[in-house]
Amino acid sequence: MDAPELDTFASDPLVQAVTAYVKVYMSNYDASHDWSHILRVVGLARHIYSRSENRADLDLRVIQLAALLHDIGDRKYTTPSSSPSPISSLLLAHGASPALAEEVQTICLSVSYSTEVKDPSHTLSVIAQHPELAVVQDADRLDAIGAIGLGRMFTFGGAKTGRGMDESMEHLDEKLLRLEGMAKTEVGRELMKERTERLRVFKRWWGEETGFAGGGEGSA
Repeated sequence: MDAPELDTFASDPLVQAVTAYVKVYMSNYDASHDWSHILRVVGLARHIYSRSENRADLDLRVIQLAALLHDIGDRKYTTPSSSPSPISSLLLAHGASPALAEEVQTICLSVSYSTEVKDPSHTLSVIAQHPELAVVQDADRLDAIGAIGLGRMFTFGGAKTGRGMDESMEHLDEKLLRLEGMAKTEVGRELMKERTERLRVFKRWWGEETGFAGGGEGSA
């Protein structure tokens, strides 16, 4: 079922064409990065936008397009011979102006956690030029934590890496528990605080329940 958030641009041919393309494209990914993930990121981005004090400086259409396209060409799912980013050419093919295509591609290429960790100053410079990045980035990271984030973490671990559950849990400390401190918007920061606490609670539960495998009376 399509999310009601998409109805805002029901008469926008570019957004509708991109939406149809992304829905098919994401069907090739596993459940950690599927169409449902895209819909949640779109919804979260719109939620952040609607409550942002700097909303007058933000372009909702750019946010919508970047939220839809942020996982297109994701390096986790592409081969070395794949095109570096098909986003700009895709937008141009569907009638976007060169300036819009370049802007959305720039935002999408700057969303990822690894990109920011490698060069935090670059991410901040892109946000200064394209403040919509802060909204889309926070929305994407919100879907990486909390209950949904845990489900996606285990799904990706099994589908793409073959790692066990204990190995996947290491991802909490390596990345997920760090995301709250990297929030760019006030709304995103508030939501991340709540979802991060859910991660901490789950981590305590995990420790309690896996503790029985440590040996003791009755162990094999």
